[in-house]
Amino acid sequence: MGTALVTGASTGLGRAFAVELARRGHDLVLVARDRARLEALAEELHTTYAVTTEVLPADLADRDQTETVAARVRDVARPVDLLVNNAGFGLRRGFTSGDLSDEEQALDVMVRAVMVLSHAAAGAMRARGHGGILNVSSVASFAVMGSYSAIKSWVTVFSEALSVELAGTGVLVTAVCPGFVHTEFHDRAKMNMSALPDALWLEADQVVTEALRDLDAGRVVSVPSAAYKTVTAGIRLLPRGLVRGVSAGLARRRRTADRPSV
Repeated sequence: MGTALVTGASTGLGRAFAVELARRGHDLVLVARDRARLEALAEELHTTYAVTTEVLPADLADRDQTETVAARVRDVARPVDLLVNNAGFGLRRGFTSGDLSDEEQALDVMVRAVMVLSHAAAGAMRARGHGGILNVSSVASFAVMGSYSAIKSWVTVFSEALSVELAGTGVLVTAVCPGFVHTEFHDRAKMNMSALPDALWLEADQVVTEALRDLDAGRVVSVPSAAYKTVTAGIRLLPRGLVRGVSAGLARRRRTADRPSV
């Protein structure tokens, strides 16, 4: 099955991707900041699924540490067959009321690291004639919810552009755009999600299964669940002024805590 490298693997969707890929027989390279959590996950996956697991602690907001991960992706002697760019975090405060350093960190983790690691993977995979790059974006990429939407819009469009460039090479690229998922994501960002209808919550396993299925099928943009397929179709049809108004209302209701957590 080959080796998959998953960023942000210690929690949430990243952990769910790691577990499912191990269940399918992939060896894993697990990347996140928290070494202890990575080591515990690596041991769990090795014991449960008899796969080889490698722990690579890294803060993707740090350029040198990101390059260390990129070097691992490019390693010809230990090829990475699937890259899952999942690492990320929420920005609760608006652009003008939050700290600029938080915005810059978000760009480093969710834009620059995705670009650097995708470049490393695309080159190595293209030379071998096969591979997959799965970039975790968001339904927010179709909406207007602060700089997070702008960041995820970049991820979605970048993935589309990369898929065009790699067409016919044997390397598949998919941007998965989930909606609200039951993980630690919103709690860590101290967002109030109590008003969100149950029907709009997804389970991490569902998102992972649909994303991997769509990658295998060559679908460039994956939107898990019928509900969010309808939502995104509606967003694309609505006037942008209305989209901005609805998005602003949702953003205001989520921003209730004093400080964000990343």
